[in-house]
Amino acid sequence: MTPTRAARYVLPALIALAPLLGAGTAEAQNLRIGLRQDADIMDPTLARTFVGRIVFASLCDKLFDINDKLEIVPQLATGYRWENPTNLIITLRPGVKFHDGEPMDAEAVRYSLLRHLNMQGSFRRGEINSMQSVEVVDPLTVRVVLKEAFAPFVSQLTDRAGMMVSPKAAEAAGRDFGMRPVCAGPFRWVERVPQDRIVVERFPDYWDAGRIHVNRITYLPIPDSTARLANLQAGALEMAEITTPSDAPTIRRDPRLRLTQADELGYTYIAYNIGNGPRAQTPIGRDARVREAFERAIDRTAMIGVVFDALYVPASQPVPPASPFNIAEMKPEERDVARSRALLREAGITAPLTVDMVVPNEPEQRQLAEVMQSMLREAGIELRINAMEFASSLQAAQRGDFQTYLVGWSGRPDPDGNVWAFTHSQGPQNDGRYSNPEVDRLLDAARVESDLEKRRAIYAQVWQTAFRQDRSRMMLYHRRNLIGHTARLQGFSPMPDGLIRVQDLRLQ
Repeated sequence: MTPTRAARYVLPALIALAPLLGAGTAEAQNLRIGLRQDADIMDPTLARTFVGRIVFASLCDKLFDINDKLEIVPQLATGYRWENPTNLIITLRPGVKFHDGEPMDAEAVRYSLLRHLNMQGSFRRGEINSMQSVEVVDPLTVRVVLKEAFAPFVSQLTDRAGMMVSPKAAEAAGRDFGMRPVCAGPFRWVERVPQDRIVVERFPDYWDAGRIHVNRITYLPIPDSTARLANLQAGALEMAEITTPSDAPTIRRDPRLRLTQADELGYTYIAYNIGNGPRAQTPIGRDARVREAFERAIDRTAMIGVVFDALYVPASQPVPPASPFNIAEMKPEERDVARSRALLREAGITAPLTVDMVVPNEPEQRQLAEVMQSMLREAGIELRINAMEFASSLQAAQRGDFQTYLVGWSGRPDPDGNVWAFTHSQGPQNDGRYSNPEVDRLLDAARVESDLEKRRAIYAQVWQTAFRQDRSRMMLYHRRNLIGHTARLQGFSPMPDGLIRVQDLRLQ
């Protein structure tokens, strides 16, 4: 972000700050949240960004949510039970309304789940594609029929696959539903100015209205972390995503501010274009030895130390160390430049090898790429960095316009949500089009296996085959979710998924 854009947020807030401090309660309960990026499309079926999930937390309630212990808890649903391994009964909360006044009932659940499953371009399809049908038992009960047993199905309904949309609004808007989403959350849509703001206002008929104390929320995309911190310090924001751990001491020293943090469920990684169009026809796309050479030239620990003050954890697999599916014996590989050069020779590569990398245009991600660029150069690999606005980078990855892509995934409680969509040959977010029938078989087997130790053994094989043998992606690190906020804000509790839940938030 340029200084001009940073000032654009700070200076108007400073001018308005004095009147705000003396304002009445109604004015004081307006919340401004700084985001690291602009969200992509605000349609839960088609969306895929983390910042979009933060906005959805105010707009679109889900059938289920998770608590701080990663336990599944009811939200729009009141509970669930398995009639047998493939028939799931979900009971619904009575009296819930969508923002357009339509009832959130069993027919709306049926419609929303089938929309997630069948809509063209759905990123939810891979999460719930074990679903065969949805039956309306009565106005407050649905039966979901699966093709086969699917252990993580209810867990998938704790995120966007579990977000319910108004059938009336969705049918009327069609592909434009994301321009003005209508859900059943505590806030309803007001406006969006791309790259500037998303505004939502309190929905008076929300089913849990007693826990909502804020009248309006404005989400402001501010990609520059320095600008986000400056706005937070100046009072132009009440909350902000903190993506640079070096900002944490500054927040802790400021008596007007507070910092909350929690280990995330996800990871940051490098995707390789292995089979998605002409740009896959490169040495790094065609040969796992070249991808291994690329990885062995990078020192994760040193990189994290330089860019993130050593606060993050090096990664070797798509689940964090605290997960029961993390295989402790599979540690991140150490840097070995000699091995990297030898692998390039074995692959018939004459140095220097040029590799392109798409990088979200954010200061920390650019710095991360620059550190890798320096490390790779020592191994005879020239990294060309293509910094791109984040939503545009996702679109480029989807159409195969990349060789390598630096990107993150915010994570899910069940490992299926961290790997199937990215690694299975039919996965909707498998941008590099990696394909291995044995890995497909293992991932599908893990979906139907309910025994914890057996599932863990299956995933251990997936980690070894997909990420060590085939080098389908390079895992870099597991982040910490950091949120800075004014000391006036009460009721905020950090959650492992990093989302900002608006229930119980209030400004003193």
